[in-house]
Amino acid sequence: MNWRQTYLVLKREYLTRVRSKGFIWATILVPLGFAVFIGVGIFIAAWDSEIDFTIGVYDETGEVIANLQGIDENRYIDYSDSPVDTLRAMVQREEITGYVLIDDSHISENENLELIYSGSGGLQLLTAVRSDFRESIRQERLRREDVSEDIRNIFESRVEVDSRRLSREGEETDDDTEFLSIVGMFMGLIIFGAIFGYGGYIMRGVIEEKTNRIIEVIASSVKPIELLTGKMAGVGAIAITQFGIWLLAFAGLSAIAGPLANSILGADAASSQMSGELAQAEEQLPAILDIPTLETSLIVYFVIFFFLGYLLYSSLFAAIGSAADSETDTQQLMLPISAPIFIAYIIMFHAMQSPDSTLSVVGSLIPFFSPILMITRIAITEVPFWQTSTAILLMMLTFVGTMWLSSKIYQVGILSYGKTASFKDLAKWIKRS
Repeated sequence: MNWRQTYLVLKREYLTRVRSKGFIWATILVPLGFAVFIGVGIFIAAWDSEIDFTIGVYDETGEVIANLQGIDENRYIDYSDSPVDTLRAMVQREEITGYVLIDDSHISENENLELIYSGSGGLQLLTAVRSDFRESIRQERLRREDVSEDIRNIFESRVEVDSRRLSREGEETDDDTEFLSIVGMFMGLIIFGAIFGYGGYIMRGVIEEKTNRIIEVIASSVKPIELLTGKMAGVGAIAITQFGIWLLAFAGLSAIAGPLANSILGADAASSQMSGELAQAEEQLPAILDIPTLETSLIVYFVIFFFLGYLLYSSLFAAIGSAADSETDTQQLMLPISAPIFIAYIIMFHAMQSPDSTLSVVGSLIPFFSPILMITRIAITEVPFWQTSTAILLMMLTFVGTMWLSSKIYQVGILSYGKTASFKDLAKWIKRS
């Protein structure tokens, strides 16, 4: 292989793609989309806090309503003196969100309560109402049993279990499993999208050059393997450039998003005597925007699996592109490539829940699944070094095999016109070249 020729192909591929409108727009729009995402998150957090729901309570016992109003006096209104038909009419006129009837059977016989409402409020309201009535009924039962205050405190107490990680080296660290699960899924999704995105770059590039007959000119002075390698390296360099820009934009936006959210929500709280929901939203939003420090090893592994995954699949995308005359014709050949990517994507959600299960471990060692599954596991749990190194080794060996296979197809495919090759044709090309 002539590496100078490969470098020239890389340079041409990089400069052509990096100057294209598609690359420029994608590079700009992704950070803008992230900024919009943050803005929408802040808006939703502030907007939700302004919604109030009113639940009418017809309490025949006269005891439970006090417990409910102790939880939220603005939400639960005592309508025990009003006829039930009046409450129904008030719901229909949207004067109240809904109503609940309570009699002694709900306390002494454990009968289920029933909320009659307009449908507003959604799952959040239903969850809150169920929790509040469950707690209020329980308090009334304890009161009727004349349970002492000490016993009540014991009954209502909750023992929390904090967790800390102990490494094999004996070092204890804070446990951020929930956050790291999201990070692992996010990294897996990035690799999932990058494989399809940059693999598609290569495939479409090959098809365009075949359509314009430019490939015939290039192939006259460059060997197919040099052309294939140069294209893969050029698009890989584009990926580095694009991700570098996005990473800088992401870091900059994250640095200003937290203070901006605090400023907006803090101003709202001061002007509206901050409600409980708003206080909760203010507490949660900075937690979403603040990014805890990630271990350097996780970032290094992400880069390794990102590029091994890219190399593994990009050669196959190039082979598919060389075997088709148009992008539409590639659909019938895409199944062997897209199927393992989507299978890994599905297993990734299982790996988030159980990163050390047999399915997660075995799946992360399969080369075509490793880029997505192994980085998800590494983010969440402490993966033994032999598993990580085995996955990397198997991916490198598989890349050699896919590169050999793709070069055989590419060598014949780039100069074949007239019809899209079938899998039978691809097998003939591999044997012939």
